[in-house]
Amino acid sequence: MGQTQALDVIIMAAGLGTRMKSNCAKVLHKLDGRTLISHVCRAAFVLQPRSVYVVVGHQAEVVQSALESEFPSQLDRITFVPQREQRGTGDAVMATESVLHGRDGTVMVLSGDVPLVKAATLTNFFEAHNRQGAACTLMSVRMENPTGYGRVARNEGGEFLKIVEQKDASDEERQIREINVGIYCFDNAKLFAALKQIKPNNSQGEFYLTDVPAILKSQGDKIAVYLHNDAREVSGINTRAELAEFENLLRRNTIRRLMIESGVTFIDPSHAYISAEAQIGRDTVIYPDVHIQGATIIGEACEIHQGSRIVNSHVGNRVTIKDHCLVLDSEIADDCGVGPFAHLRMNTRMEERAVVGNFVEVKKSHIGSGTKSMHLTYLGDATIGEDTNIGAGTITCNYDGKNKHPTVIEDHVRIGSDTMLVAPVRVGSGAVTGAGSVVTQDVPPKTLVAGVPAKEKKKLE
Repeated sequence: MGQTQALDVIIMAAGLGTRMKSNCAKVLHKLDGRTLISHVCRAAFVLQPRSVYVVVGHQAEVVQSALESEFPSQLDRITFVPQREQRGTGDAVMATESVLHGRDGTVMVLSGDVPLVKAATLTNFFEAHNRQGAACTLMSVRMENPTGYGRVARNEGGEFLKIVEQKDASDEERQIREINVGIYCFDNAKLFAALKQIKPNNSQGEFYLTDVPAILKSQGDKIAVYLHNDAREVSGINTRAELAEFENLLRRNTIRRLMIESGVTFIDPSHAYISAEAQIGRDTVIYPDVHIQGATIIGEACEIHQGSRIVNSHVGNRVTIKDHCLVLDSEIADDCGVGPFAHLRMNTRMEERAVVGNFVEVKKSHIGSGTKSMHLTYLGDATIGEDTNIGAGTITCNYDGKNKHPTVIEDHVRIGSDTMLVAPVRVGSGAVTGAGSVVTQDVPPKTLVAGVPAKEKKKLE
């Protein structure tokens, strides 16, 4: 049994992906809300490699920016390596020689368009490579229809002979059902020595990484094959049709897991759209056409009604979100009600038993426990206390044309319908504003104000 070697990872991400018919580099297309390459990087980081080298070409700066924003805590471990010309997979790996030359250990090579590969699969693959003590281990799968893929040719004893690309394969070789996945482990020093021997003697005129195992074998080095049992997991995405298939596969698996493992009810599982990162508690009911995206957490015994979308938000227990609501980057505590047709955004926080109703928009605001805003209201940059009622048509006028200003509404306040609160302004505890008031100055506690502009009418003792 070989000893575990230090690990570096190369992720090939330089190609445009012409079959996507897109001006966007293939690895930047999104699956489950994240770029394809970010899925691959997540799996790779679980292995705790010394470094991850991302080979970039088309839209290199955009790829780099996407990964830097996705993995801010891993920046010291990521190195971006340019591939000046896209001359094949062998040339892409060769581009990393300047940063990997002379390093000991193992290099794992991945493709940036294989988003479903699991960290556990890569871990098992790496461990198998170490056990074999091979110069190269390649991953393979068997497919009913291997058309388009490089075949893994073996001798009569089942030992590896070579990889033959579809366009270069004979009729007999095209009958082979075992295909090369494009995931490899190499002895670092031997990899780069073999890469320098590759010749572009193929129909594409490219430098194939797939030639390296045969070169190593011809030198007497050991080549191992790791036969994986799930072809879909290690398949790449080449077209928009395949991207849609993968999206549906992920969605179905996520919903099935939530129903079986978490006790979530889906009224129509075929018409719910749930991120694989989302967490949903037991006895929560999800109605049709609901979208739950990003790292959203939803508690127990909630009801999320038709047409609502929740993104990167935290929803407590026993919350009802009625039809066609939009909740972005916000937090809703236990026993709250939202909607229908409500919009929460920019780190809004609703405390326990608060209610935001029909056509209410709340931006970057804090709503206290038991407070209600039931109809046709905009609350922006506001801090609202407990057990306060916001009348229909209320507007916090938070923008003066240049800057945003805060509105503070304290506990037990009654804001009359159609009140304009011209920020910055504070309404004291127990105060009341009359319907149609335009509040331009602070309102003392337990005071009734009304009019345009609002004036004090009486004390409320």
